[in-house]
Amino acid sequence: MDDGEREQALLTALTTEHFVLQTSRSATVAESVGRATVFLSLLSAGLIGLGFVSSTAALVKPYLAAVLPTLVITGTLTFLRLVQNMVENELDLERIQRIRAYYHRRLAAEHDFFADAVLGEGTKRSTWSAVGNTPGRVQLLLTAAALVGAVNALLVGLGVTLLIGLAGLSPGLAIGLGAVVALLAFAVEVVYINRQSIADPGQ
Repeated sequence: MDDGEREQALLTALTTEHFVLQTSRSATVAESVGRATVFLSLLSAGLIGLGFVSSTAALVKPYLAAVLPTLVITGTLTFLRLVQNMVENELDLERIQRIRAYYHRRLAAEHDFFADAVLGEGTKRSTWSAVGNTPGRVQLLLTAAALVGAVNALLVGLGVTLLIGLAGLSPGLAIGLGAVVALLAFAVEVVYINRQSIADPGQ
């Protein structure tokens, strides 16, 4: 195989890989939306059920004791999977940008096609630019994982508030401690997202 044939074979392979990676990105986004929707639908159903039993005081505590842990566990599992999907999506996008950089170097000539792929090439900046973002940890707070994490943190805080209330302490103290726990839970989730993400804004 001469150099021309080898380069043509490589271009064909890269084009196929580009298509596969884009399909993989679509699949991860669709799964993220689906999982987040299932969790939020379950939460909505739980709140509707709470509305039905709230008229009978004797049923409220058993209902919350059954539903709240279920929602927290489901939310945690959903959050963890959404973080995995986020990382998979980042990896796919980074690989796509490497392929687009090859297109730009070998095929674009004087044109600016795929020029964003070589902006800060060899760093994560080209990956960020592909989706119109600038590097920054705040961008990770706009993901589906952060959304579900925030809701789940609120559920954890609510559970703590209810437990403290059942212990007979003042409502003000229960609400205050619940809010603190919710903020701490969300902070832990944000740290986890940052550590798992490959999108290092410093690179």
